[in-house]
Amino acid sequence: MPQELDQPQESRPARGSEAMDVTGMWVTADGHIRQELRADGRYDEARGTRRSAYTGSYTVTGSHLDYVDDTGFTATGDIRDGVLFHEHLVLYREGHPRPEG
Repeated sequence: MPQELDQPQESRPARGSEAMDVTGMWVTADGHIRQELRADGRYDEARGTRRSAYTGSYTVTGSHLDYVDDTGFTATGDIRDGVLFHEHLVLYREGHPRPEG
């Protein structure tokens, strides 16, 4: 069976599901936490002035994300209405409107 060349293996959706395009920078409303989801299936999360506070890999199934930190810690996230709910965090795609508040 031919492999898809435009999407890395790590971030490919499970067969039979359509994965959302999640790549790019996601930020909290206050900008303190910035999570870059890369096309190669890796993520890099900055917290305040601390660059690369957390790094690891992620996979996408539909609108659900599964994260594995480089230290072995696991987490999940879901995108609803263009907003990434990652454990206790709420992140917005950089450059897209954020709710007032």
